[in-house]
Amino acid sequence: MNLSDFTHSTYFAGLLGGLLIGLAAAILVLFNGRIAGISGILGGLLQAGKGDKAWRVLFVLGLVTAPFVYRITFGLPEVTIDAGTIELIIAGLLVGIGTRYASGCTSGHGVCGISRGSTRSIAATLTFMTAGFVTVYLTRHLLGL
Repeated sequence: MNLSDFTHSTYFAGLLGGLLIGLAAAILVLFNGRIAGISGILGGLLQAGKGDKAWRVLFVLGLVTAPFVYRITFGLPEVTIDAGTIELIIAGLLVGIGTRYASGCTSGHGVCGISRGSTRSIAATLTFMTAGFVTVYLTRHLLGL
């Protein structure tokens, strides 16, 4: 594989995206003392005090507007979702329930918690990564879906 293959692959995009997420999380914790876990930010937005809402609104606005800015700049790849509406609703509910039981979401535990050395975050990340690996193995290799 030459450098041209690398820069036009998903590896480069994934690396760049990961670096940007890590940088954003570091900036938020260094300058605001807050953890960049999305469920915590959204949950706090719904029950935040007056002085705590502005940065949460800006953070969520950035999450919502970033895909539109990316689309204008680079265009979006074609996405195919091989699931029905009911399946997507069930999946979303399961993610929400898992987030509550795990006391945080994948971004909070996987990016911010592990970088802080949180035992709870390490355990949560290992759990949801293992569940994901097992699910893919079962559905793709054993069930052939």
